[in-house]
Amino acid sequence: MNKIARLAIPLGALLLTACASYRLEKALDAESREFLSRVRYLIIKEERETLLSLPSWERQIFIDEFWKKRDPTPETEENEFKEQYFRRIDETNRLFRNEGAGPGWVQDRGRIYILLGPPTNRETYPRGMTFYGKPTEIWYYDFFPIVFVDEAWNGDYKLTPLGADQIGMINSAQMGGRPETSHDERALDFRLQINKTAENQILVRVSVPYKRIWMKLEGQNLQTSLDLLVELSDPSEKKVWEFQKNYPLSLTEQRLDEIINESYIIEVPVQLKAGTRMLYLSLTNTADGSKLHKRANLNF
Repeated sequence: MNKIARLAIPLGALLLTACASYRLEKALDAESREFLSRVRYLIIKEERETLLSLPSWERQIFIDEFWKKRDPTPETEENEFKEQYFRRIDETNRLFRNEGAGPGWVQDRGRIYILLGPPTNRETYPRGMTFYGKPTEIWYYDFFPIVFVDEAWNGDYKLTPLGADQIGMINSAQMGGRPETSHDERALDFRLQINKTAENQILVRVSVPYKRIWMKLEGQNLQTSLDLLVELSDPSEKKVWEFQKNYPLSLTEQRLDEIINESYIIEVPVQLKAGTRMLYLSLTNTADGSKLHKRANLNF
């Protein structure tokens, strides 16, 4: 295979991935697309992929959890982080008005303002710092400078990094608004599906990728068990139904390798009376104690 052909394969894969992501985003409802746009400086790859894969009824649950994970004081009604983030977006739209460069919050100055807050000192040079210079702004965060230059003289100031250290600092600031996440592919995760199978009956389907199930080696086999809890509550939050069961797993390493890209499926039939119900589902992996839960509103 020649060099051009070898390069074309990964490039084609990247283009297919990008196109698939674009199609999924275009298929989102207007509110979800707006959310995805607004949190572009915060959302991590795993969260974005999760949102794009969710059914429409589960997206608001995801959005609520997204902000809850970033709430510095979850015991209070206010989410100070969320309020500050949107307040800074409004501030940048007022501070950096420029029709050619788009709303203030999507410009480079807006991004830095949102992530780092207002600078402790801001120096502006609308005619450049030298006779032949370009319009320049220098923002200081204490003694740390960030430089923006308007190369085209059109009011669109672009970030001009002063070195790798500065890029690292800005990236760290971006991470400051993101939850700590593990890139370990064995982190517990599952897909929840709810299908109506008959009048007043639904089927709750839990799909857990084997690659996300941590197991311990016991003797010749890899073992764990999954504890499943399913609850239904009425609009007053009174519990009206509960299901609990333990699902043991024991696999040889060879067998796990064969099915690693498949999912372990749990199905629970649920009888429902007409009306609105809140479904709560919790899954615990006993091997490492990891736990994940999801909620959904049901209307029948």
